[in-house]
Amino acid sequence: MSMSISVTAIADIPDIMQGDDLARIVGDCLIASGNAPMDGDILCVAQKIFSKAEGCIIPLDSVTPSSEAEKYAAELGKDARKIEVVLNESTEVVRAFRHSTENEGTMICRHRLGFISANAAVDESNFAETDAVMTLPPDPDLSVARMQSALAARFGCQIGVVMTDTFGRPWRIGQVNVAIGLSGVPATLREQGNEDAWGRTMKVTESAFADELAAASGLVVRKAGKTPVVLFRGLDWTPTKSSYADLLRRKQEDMFK
Repeated sequence: MSMSISVTAIADIPDIMQGDDLARIVGDCLIASGNAPMDGDILCVAQKIFSKAEGCIIPLDSVTPSSEAEKYAAELGKDARKIEVVLNESTEVVRAFRHSTENEGTMICRHRLGFISANAAVDESNFAETDAVMTLPPDPDLSVARMQSALAARFGCQIGVVMTDTFGRPWRIGQVNVAIGLSGVPATLREQGNEDAWGRTMKVTESAFADELAAASGLVVRKAGKTPVVLFRGLDWTPTKSSYADLLRRKQEDMFK
């Protein structure tokens, strides 16, 4: 059985400012682009516009580095103020390293939300402020739930919303978008107990549905393109209560410690 879906980057999303009504802005842009939501649609929305709307931009002149931040700064060639923000966003520094004195080092951290990522996802790209950094929203699931609820009410349809961010991957080169907030969208699709094409029972197969959506959204988004919203249409999925936490492997299952 063949299957096709459409993946559309929504154009003309304006620059987002703190306090903006994201659901209204995104809804208006969906209409203007001829893509008013329908039952079964899923939106992948970049984390940065949520962080901007929620005021998650920290001027570095407001940050006082701790002695721990100063220590890492000396080792990694990084701004101690940035490191202080990273530490504040983290529950653990998993590893810190610097491959070359020509480049800043990297801190692999366990974010307060449970993600393992470089520099606790603290970023300084794709926003207007200078000498500042951006953090993740405090509750990504809540952020997308608000958008999903408002859009569903406005358009009278069942849709899902996924918040995405760009992460690196262990043992792989390059970065991909991953899901860091979910509303209505299954985190994974469990295949355990189903049969494969040859009649064998699958025991461990569980596709990372939300991460697959997030990664696919990156195919139609360009970092400088100001297209933080991607519409998926034609997918076969069942709305469910889910959370980004459903995608996190438990710490006790870490095989590299």
